[in-house]
Amino acid sequence: MTRLGYKIPNFTYPGVGPDRLFDVVAAQAKEAEASGFDAMLVMDHFYQLPGMGTPDRSMVESYTLLAALARETSKVRLGTVVTCNTYRNPAVLAKVVTALDVVSGGRAQLGIGAGWYEMEHDAYGIEYGTFTDRFEKLEEALQIIVPMLRGERPTFEGKHYRVKAVMNEPPPISRIPIMIGGSGEKKTLRMVAQYADESNLNCSADELPRKLEALAGHCDRLGRDRSEINVTWQLNACIAPTMEEAEAELGAYLAGRGIDLASLDAEERARVFPRSHVGDPDTVGEAFARDLERGVDGFTVNMLANGHVPGRVTLLGETLAPLFA
Repeated sequence: MTRLGYKIPNFTYPGVGPDRLFDVVAAQAKEAEASGFDAMLVMDHFYQLPGMGTPDRSMVESYTLLAALARETSKVRLGTVVTCNTYRNPAVLAKVVTALDVVSGGRAQLGIGAGWYEMEHDAYGIEYGTFTDRFEKLEEALQIIVPMLRGERPTFEGKHYRVKAVMNEPPPISRIPIMIGGSGEKKTLRMVAQYADESNLNCSADELPRKLEALAGHCDRLGRDRSEINVTWQLNACIAPTMEEAEAELGAYLAGRGIDLASLDAEERARVFPRSHVGDPDTVGEAFARDLERGVDGFTVNMLANGHVPGRVTLLGETLAPLFA
């Protein structure tokens, strides 16, 4: 189960072209593993997301990247936060995740969600559909994927998907954990309670108690023990040996997006770099320690601004891993 996951959502680094891109990503994965992170995570998108950069910034296909990172690491679990269900046939997705488990020696995990980025769907010719359509598809997909990952050969006839005694050989080496991403209280968290091992919440601190309460309520109604579900909270961090260095590196990252950090007031700063802890190890460590008291089991952490800087992922891992010792 994820306690401390390092997530890479940014693949545009100063002075780094496609020929060196994987080396920079692999270096982050190695630092994450050595410094105490237990999961190495990437986004499942084709374009960069609004709020993180323009759509034409680099984005590496997730499962190809994870398979490559399997050969660069030996301990961390590997997965997405989270796979967009609409981008792949669910039986094929189960096969892909199983292949990742096999090539990684039993370290795959499946993060999955309903999908939301309409621009990618339109550009790639993938049906977007309505909000209801996407959540219907996700629930049907889980009824195919879960049994396939558990050694069964399901037959399923749904509105959106159908399979017939579908096989998944070779089977996974491990029991692949299933994480559902998203914070919707009626649909998403009910599916977490019904199908998942983990929940990854992407919400404000003020919303967090309500999300946890909603999940507990769904567990009660379904007869599920809430303690069986691992809940992580997605946050951002920019850590450096000193506060001044952290602020400078955050400023450089935002400048690359056309934003002047020095001109932002507190509200604007929270908007352009939300749910974030910035500073030296003491400052960042104390902030995450307070967040752990909010009732979550762990974190998935983005280092948008400076994860590519050698030593920064190590510094964050060494700062946060003791919280879970």
